[in-house]
Amino acid sequence: MILTNAKTLVANYSDLPVRAGYSVKMDDREIALFRVTNGKVYAIENHSPHPKGGVLTEGLVSGDYVFCPVYDWKISLADGKVQAPDEGQIETYQVEVEGDNVYIIS
Repeated sequence: MILTNAKTLVANYSDLPVRAGYSVKMDDREIALFRVTNGKVYAIENHSPHPKGGVLTEGLVSGDYVFCPVYDWKISLADGKVQAPDEGQIETYQVEVEGDNVYIIS
């Protein structure tokens, strides 16, 4: 069996605001893209792991973290882990930027 990584074009890099979320749909998933101050782009699921949720594109970004707008949970954009003392995990997606194109690798 040969597995290949599929690239899906999800956004233009120039459309991504710095330190703010950008929501995209991919299949049946809503994904949050974040362009941080060093230019790196992260992709995570756009829903807080808190049982009552929260839309992460509405959260504040600081460094490589986003803060849930409802419960102020600090979530790593790199690995999706909620920082202590809170607990939880969200899905992250591999991102590739080629020129002005932003792809999610699946």
